Amino acid sequence: MDAWIWWIVAAGVLAVADVVTGGTLILLMIAGGAAAGGLASALGAPPAIAVGVFALVSVACLALVRPIARRHMRTPRAVRTGVAALVGAEAVVLEAVDGRDGRIKLAGEVWSARAYDGDSVFVVGQRVQVLEIDGATALIAG
Repeated sequence: MDAWIWWIVAAGVLAVADVVTGGTLILLMIAGGAAAGGLASALGAPPAIAVGVFALVSVACLALVRPIARRHMRTPRAVRTGVAALVGAEAVVLEAVDGRDGRIKLAGEVWSARAYDGDSVFVVGQRVQVLEIDGATALIAG
């Protein structure tokens, strides 16, 4: 089997391993280096050059691409849009909220709500925090 195929297989294995281990992007960046080494090998570069390309691209990806990618993975609340922007927001109970039903005022609008844990009860006027949005219902906690 040609060397470039081994490089591409290694890149695929590293990419899958990154996803399986929690997506820290370290293995993914090294997978990018392996793919570049495979490309160099496929273009006829000797093994020493392919290894050099692999090392250079891996280090460059780890130093330059990974920090940018990690910043984009952790979007601050102020930048989020839609219902994702409401998670973590504070709301006020308008009608008693329990594990089945209730109403809150969230971001100037009235939302249906229910207790996140299913057992808590929140009284009118109580300030709560939105933990999740499920369809048109806010799941809240005290």
